[in-house]
Amino acid sequence: MKYDPNKHHRRSIRLKGYDYSQVGVYFITICTHQRQCLFGAIANSKMELNPYGQIAAECWDGIPQHFSRIQLDACVVMPNHLHGILVITDAGRDMALPCPYERQFGKPISGSLSTAIGSFKSVVTKRINLVRGAPGTPVWQPNFYEHIIRSEPSLQRIREYIHTNPQSWEVDQLHPNNPSKW
Repeated sequence: MKYDPNKHHRRSIRLKGYDYSQVGVYFITICTHQRQCLFGAIANSKMELNPYGQIAAECWDGIPQHFSRIQLDACVVMPNHLHGILVITDAGRDMALPCPYERQFGKPISGSLSTAIGSFKSVVTKRINLVRGAPGTPVWQPNFYEHIIRSEPSLQRIREYIHTNPQSWEVDQLHPNNPSKW
C-alpha cells in the first residue's frame, strides 16, 4: 500500500519541543499488539514469565549495553505490557551537538528515548518471532507511553507502582477482562 499522508498520518504523543535525549528520568509503558497476554501469567500475585517474557526481560536488561547514557531503574514485565524507568545520564554526551528535537519527525536520534525504545521493541520482536517461527508478526503496539519524572517523591511512587503491579493485576486497566479498559 502506498503512503497517503491523509490516511497514514501519525501524530506524535511526545511533549512538543521537549528534548527526549536530555538528562532525565522517564517512566515507560509499552503494550503488546492488541494487548495479547504474550509474556506469561500472574500466579499468586507474582509474574511468571514464559519464554517470550524472558526475552523481553533480557532485552530490557541489555539496553545499557547498547545505549551507554541509559541506566535502568525499576521494571516489571506483565502479561501484556512492560513498565520501566529509564534514566538518561550525561555520560559521554557531546554538549556541543545541536538540539536533536529540532530534527525531522520520525528519524532516529542517537541517544534519545524513542531510539532506545524502538531498538528494544525491534530486537524483542525479532527474537520472539524467531522462537515462534512467525517472521513479521507484530509483538508490540505502535508507540509507547512515557512520563517525565520530575521529583524524588514521584519517582518513589512510580517505583512502588511498578513493584506492586503484579499484585493489582486483576484491577489493572490493561487486564484483558477489565471492563473499564480504554
